[in-house]
Amino acid sequence: MTAAATTALPLLGRGDVPAPPVRIVHLGLGAFHRSHQAWFTAHAPDAAEWGIASFTGRRPDAALTLAAQEGVYTLVERGPDGDRFEVVRSIAEAVDGADTARLEELLAAPGTAIVTLTVTEAVYEKDDDDSPLARLCRGLARRRAEGGGPLAVVSCDNVADNGAVARDAVVRLAERLDADGASGAAAGEPGLAEWVRENVSFVGTSVDRITPRTTDDDVAEVAAKCGYRDAAPVVAEPFANWILAGEFPAGRPRWEDAGAQFVEEIEPFENRKLWLLNGAHSLLAYAGQLRGHATVAEALADPECRSAVEAFWDEAARHLTLPELDVSAYRAALLERFANPRIAHYLAQIAADGTTKLRMRAVPVLAAERAAGRAGVAAARMIAAWMDFVSVAAGSGRAFQDPLREKVLAAVELEGRERTRALLALVSPELAGEESVVERVDALRGSVAAP
Repeated sequence: MTAAATTALPLLGRGDVPAPPVRIVHLGLGAFHRSHQAWFTAHAPDAAEWGIASFTGRRPDAALTLAAQEGVYTLVERGPDGDRFEVVRSIAEAVDGADTARLEELLAAPGTAIVTLTVTEAVYEKDDDDSPLARLCRGLARRRAEGGGPLAVVSCDNVADNGAVARDAVVRLAERLDADGASGAAAGEPGLAEWVRENVSFVGTSVDRITPRTTDDDVAEVAAKCGYRDAAPVVAEPFANWILAGEFPAGRPRWEDAGAQFVEEIEPFENRKLWLLNGAHSLLAYAGQLRGHATVAEALADPECRSAVEAFWDEAARHLTLPELDVSAYRAALLERFANPRIAHYLAQIAADGTTKLRMRAVPVLAAERAAGRAGVAAARMIAAWMDFVSVAAGSGRAFQDPLREKVLAAVELEGRERTRALLALVSPELAGEESVVERVDALRGSVAAP
């Protein structure tokens, strides 16, 4: 379809379908949020009662584009044999994250029952006043002052024990507001941090749906197949999984009827996903790029990369013993999902923030293997592949994203085992203090070589 023909098509919008009332506030408007939490909410039988106000993080672009379509977008479910198109209407408002006045207004509203988060692992460690969690804290301070009542905060990020991590980060920031006298608490009254502890439930989750970046070709395909313009479609695999553990004091959508699973203990399911899916992604991202591959499917088709993944899965599986996890079936499903040739999941995208991700994906498996009296070679190989990747990137002047980028570059300047030790210390100071681990990782450097 030509550009002129596309322009002539009507712009996707809400039409005569009214927006649902906002009862969920989301921080981190992006493709994954729209393929996952917004999609599950749209599929809940009570979706008409649960609108989402989605706020962007650092840039307003996604909100501006989506707002022009009244929050409505197309989800393209991309299976091996073809695409399926679905219009999703659960986002009632798409808002620039810089609009803190609207965020605080919604967070204070009694009808708001849930805050969901899709930020990044690094955000939970930030204390700056303009971070998404700092904005959340200021909104909670207003809710406390206006008597908005309890609510639930639901972290949907690939962070181990994400509910507790979110709680600790929010309480830490609330304590800082209290100390600065900026929380609005009168003299002698309990502070914001105490109010958060008593009134905010932090729900832990495991989230799973591969969602690659949308391309211009995807936008053109939606126009050609659907007969309307959508500047903000989302592409995702057919598989979607959401497991949650925690309380919702002000209510929630019937997500379980949309396929979500509620459990008493999230950690085993969280570890299965972090180690098997995300761990394999990280290993493929570093080893695959070292061997010249661009996507997950390409890397998985390489016997050397596939062997490294299987070996890592063998190690991780020894520590995933709950029968409900059905690790064998999960591994088989992952191989099928990773091999989907029509999902272009780029390794360069997955490779970002290695120091943070490896702490949750490789280090726990390596530590568990060592505690069981084994070497943890496959987990150590993942860390070694990351070291080789950042060394090659630094040596060639190629950009890579990491919250500790400057420290990574300084470590890469060292020679031999000292380079290995310095890089390992950025991922796990404890393991870097064990000479046998440093020796093991150093011996594995270069083991995933270019073909």
